[in-house]
Amino acid sequence: MDSLVIEGTIVQKLDPQEGVSARGQWKKQDFIIETNDQYPKKVCVCCWNDKIDDLAQYNIHDSIRVGINIESREYNKRWYTDIKAWKIEPLTQKTGTGSSSNASEGSTANSGSDDVLGISFSDEDEELPF
Repeated sequence: MDSLVIEGTIVQKLDPQEGVSARGQWKKQDFIIETNDQYPKKVCVCCWNDKIDDLAQYNIHDSIRVGINIESREYNKRWYTDIKAWKIEPLTQKTGTGSSSNASEGSTANSGSDDVLGISFSDEDEELPF
């Protein structure tokens, strides 16, 4: 499967959570990102353990690019889906793409990726999520 990427603006950071499981201590923090689409979508993404430190570098209204994994699991005959961040980086505009208002749109459209509701499936990142 190609890398999953979502680009947008941080609109909210939820409070961090901590706990202890059979595997040891864990930390989790969710944040809400709003996509840069014609019809923007808000998506809740979670950071686990050391990725919380990566998220701490960014503030509300910062534009970011997030490498994600999507996973669903069943519990008590109900399904739950998590969108987990494995890479967070600033959304930088590529040079030579035209006006600044079209820069993020142009970089996604010209990257050769299939873009689905602000989540792009691309081969740009060769880094593995683990």
